[in-house]
Amino acid sequence: MDIVKVFGNNLRKYRTNLGLSQEEFAERCGMHRTYISAIECYRRSISLENIQRIADALGVDTYLLFIEKEKLCNE
Repeated sequence: MDIVKVFGNNLRKYRTNLGLSQEEFAERCGMHRTYISAIECYRRSISLENIQRIADALGVDTYLLFIEKEKLCNE
């Protein structure tokens, strides 16, 4: 499992499900749009504090951002 890709994919999935652009989402969690883009493109590892800020802005439990899509489908 590549945790950076799993996190980036899940971030994009939850963000788009909320109908938010990267810019709108970045404003919601107090980050820059290019930072969100870098996470979604797997070019950025992030701190635990920022992971929590992202989860809070998405309205999801933090652990959900680390579960691979295939594992969610098999539950």
